[in-house]
Amino acid sequence: MTGVSLGLRTGSNGSLQQLQNGNVLQQQPMALSPRLVRRPSKTLLYNPREKERVCPFIICRHIGRGSVAMLLMIALGFSAFVFGCFTLYKGANIPGEIEDIESYAITRYEILKPQRVEHKSQDSRSFRGLSFTNKDKWVVRPPLAPQPPASSKSEGRKGHFPTKSHQCDHFAFPPPPPADRRRPGPRPCPVCYIPVEQAIASMPSSPSESPLLHTLTYVHDENSIKSEPHGGSDFGGYPSLEERDAAFDIKESMTVHCGFVKGSRPGFRTGFDFDEEDLLELDQYHDVIVASAIFGNYDVIQQPKNISSEAKKNVPFYMFIDEETEMFMKNASILGSSRRVGLWRIFVIRNAPYADSRRNGKVPKLLLHRLFPNVRYSIWIDGKLELVVDPYQVLERFLWRTNATFAISRHYRRFDVFVEAEANKAAGKYENASIDHQIQFYQHHDGLTHYSKAKLPITSDVPEGCVIIREHIPITNLFTCLWFNEVDRFTSRDQLSFSTVRDKIMAKVDWGINMFMDCERRNFVIQAYHREVLEQMPPPPPPPPPSPAIVIHRPRLPALPFTNKPQTKKSPRRGKGDKRSSSKHRYKVGRVVMNIN
Repeated sequence: MTGVSLGLRTGSNGSLQQLQNGNVLQQQPMALSPRLVRRPSKTLLYNPREKERVCPFIICRHIGRGSVAMLLMIALGFSAFVFGCFTLYKGANIPGEIEDIESYAITRYEILKPQRVEHKSQDSRSFRGLSFTNKDKWVVRPPLAPQPPASSKSEGRKGHFPTKSHQCDHFAFPPPPPADRRRPGPRPCPVCYIPVEQAIASMPSSPSESPLLHTLTYVHDENSIKSEPHGGSDFGGYPSLEERDAAFDIKESMTVHCGFVKGSRPGFRTGFDFDEEDLLELDQYHDVIVASAIFGNYDVIQQPKNISSEAKKNVPFYMFIDEETEMFMKNASILGSSRRVGLWRIFVIRNAPYADSRRNGKVPKLLLHRLFPNVRYSIWIDGKLELVVDPYQVLERFLWRTNATFAISRHYRRFDVFVEAEANKAAGKYENASIDHQIQFYQHHDGLTHYSKAKLPITSDVPEGCVIIREHIPITNLFTCLWFNEVDRFTSRDQLSFSTVRDKIMAKVDWGINMFMDCERRNFVIQAYHREVLEQMPPPPPPPPPSPAIVIHRPRLPALPFTNKPQTKKSPRRGKGDKRSSSKHRYKVGRVVMNIN
């Protein structure tokens, strides 16, 4: 083959000769003695010297080639750990629930994009704390300071903090914690509370204005008759479908069904009755109350914690129980004649209206305004929850600061009623046929649809209904009355009927609900297990008995014979690694360093 050669091999390493004067060397004639060109051997593909060039000198020479693989594995594991720490916890994926995911977040904390949505009500201010800049990064925005209402009737109200003075105006909401396989469920997140004294001072001096509805009265019917095959009860009065639909036509003065249709007053010959001394307590005036209930001995009573002296003095804690729970608590020496268990004042319910204890629990949960007609604010917590934040601080954070009259947390994972219904059926919460009938009725009669971005600033259709924070005014009383009527007509799963009642009222009047994040709810209440779960758990192992003291009896050594020679102590032979004692050697005892000379 002829042509131009790239160079001549010289030397054992097979290097090319340098080009001289920029000219290419011509190929030598065939007459000359040909030079042997050494081909690279296959054995030289893995040369120790080549490896020494690739491997850093310090690692390979001083640490050793055998440790290089171990160091690489350690570095790889460390990098994976760092990457996991900086990965945001995105929670459970819910495929197929919503078509457009980019318009709102489907994360554990459901952080929204409020900058794309116009103001539809004053309630939307409570959801403008956080926003996204792109798909993987989100920025923290401080919560907006509440603005004074435009109505002249509320000018004298306290609790409208100026931006410069409120301590939580610049509260930075931290990012969600990283994913943890050992703790996959929802977790609490930090909440900015103000001191109790300031929270008490921020309580509005006058009630909030009820939009459009000013007077609300309730149906009284001693001879209620069931006129339809589905739903209703003697306690609720069997409202007809026409009466149900008419109750959503908001007017200035209204009369609606709201339980307790019989008897002269709630709690007296109405079903869900009280003792005489308890009826007197129900009529007392209070600015704030905390209420809960345990029916069917279903839960273990939880004592509130971190309650201020002002709240212990001025805020009563009421616990409703049925006769079954009363008997258990008396047999266990928990309940005595004082009818107090810690901070809780116990009310015993006689003649419960329903056979289902969970349905009985909806009466005080949704109809507190009927039991306590002279109370301004109430905090409802389920019997399994433990309140760990002062009630004044909770009210200031979720009602007074945001100018809201009703607050409830949204579900931590589900926000679509259809998905919630399927989850209830899968968990066996209620009969599947009854759940399907309720959803189909809402879909065909009330126009229930899947949750979508068109509902923003409404962030969810499914609440986590174990905590309700409310002001007792006509519009909130109407909402809970109509909500209870749905629970009385259909299933006792109040999460299924919440959005239908809310949306039908919001379509008539300018009113909204503060649906705060579920991680914020978990900040001020701690959820315990139901009693049946606790009873199935194995008891904790008993503490190990103290180990007996070991007494060592040393035998007496025989007496040595007397001698005049001084006894010399033989020092043990020291090895090469032993250090000789020095008069300047230091001994550490705890945090004290002693120098022995």
